[in-house]
Amino acid sequence: MPETRWKMFASFAVRNYRFFFLGALVSNLGTWIQRIGQDWLVLTELTENSSTALGIVTALQFLAIPVLAPYAGAVVDRFDKRRVLVVSQLALAASALALWALVATGTVQLWHVYVFALFTGAVTAFDNPARQSFVSEMVPTRLLPNAVGLNSTSFNGARLVGPGLAGVLVAAVGVGPTLLINGLSFFAFIGALWLMRADELHPAPHVEARGAARDGLRYLAGRPDIIVVMVIVFMLGTFGMNFQIFNATMATEVFHSGAREFGLLGTIMAIGTLGGALVATRRTTPTLRTVMLALTGFALSTFALTFAPTYLVYALLLIPSGFFALTVMTTANAAVQLATAPEFRGRVMSVYMAIFAGGTPLGAPLIGWLGEVLGPRASVLTASVATGLAAIGVLAWFMVHDGLRLHIERGHPIRIRTSLPGRRPAYGGAR
Repeated sequence: MPETRWKMFASFAVRNYRFFFLGALVSNLGTWIQRIGQDWLVLTELTENSSTALGIVTALQFLAIPVLAPYAGAVVDRFDKRRVLVVSQLALAASALALWALVATGTVQLWHVYVFALFTGAVTAFDNPARQSFVSEMVPTRLLPNAVGLNSTSFNGARLVGPGLAGVLVAAVGVGPTLLINGLSFFAFIGALWLMRADELHPAPHVEARGAARDGLRYLAGRPDIIVVMVIVFMLGTFGMNFQIFNATMATEVFHSGAREFGLLGTIMAIGTLGGALVATRRTTPTLRTVMLALTGFALSTFALTFAPTYLVYALLLIPSGFFALTVMTTANAAVQLATAPEFRGRVMSVYMAIFAGGTPLGAPLIGWLGEVLGPRASVLTASVATGLAAIGVLAWFMVHDGLRLHIERGHPIRIRTSLPGRRPAYGGAR
């Protein structure tokens, strides 16, 4: 048992990563607190339970990510990632504090929320790939899957506490404090970055600016093994991961609940996502089999979620949905990072994050519109069907390409290769 616990937290042996983890935990807590507060602001104070407006806010938060992804990745691969993160965190703090000021003075309008959502998304386009690829500069390659799992533990540990705390804050003192807390939380992460020891980092080679974005896309185009994983992540991010909308509309329209109950749904779901993150910390070899089984589990559990008869049943079914969603994300993330050459990691991860988050501008308005026209249960059902079809589609692709399978080995790139003896790898393999 002690060995198992140590294996789960192996990356904590690295001093720089400990600072990174703690700073990110505080920042993530603030993010989840604001997310619930902002949703409640849009639903109950700026509109009359408009899931369409909530879907637009969600879409705007991710709209800039796919547009800026190639350039953001080039910036991340060209400049010191730690400095990029400091700048992005300062910008995100300014955005949260400015929105708080509008709420505190009673002058906030819906279009203000739209503008800040768009700005936050533009900054996040740079912050996400920098944060993801910076992990590989703090820990050795053998610890990368563990560190990715611990990052998810930080995010989902905050998700476990944040929504419930936000619900209590909103019910007691209003939305304003949730935005203020988030604005201040970014400085914890900035402090953690400055406390790191630069001589203990292992930075990847920097690239020249000219043609860097094109080179990154060209590299990715030659890696169909990574593209397969990104297709799965795109379908999950576009249609499946819209619980910001699902929970809000199901809580308010189907179960007629208040702010506390709405916030509690996020906390309950975090039980599942935190469990998935903890399991991921012990996984040393990410495999397509794990991704596919988890995607199937997500589709089935979300299908059951559609027909939940009561608030309690809905809340409990969020646990397996969260577990399977997190398993897909952590396994895919670690697999792509291990498969990518270090000098391309920032650019590839920017595309990865764009694929995952960038589909939201397509999925969120559709999900919000379906919820408004056909009811909240229809939007949840759409998530289940879309992710289920994704699982079937990927399996069909492998059946058409008879004899091919995806194989991921520790310390080696993802490989799509023949499963029949005596045949050479179809593609992938070499970096």
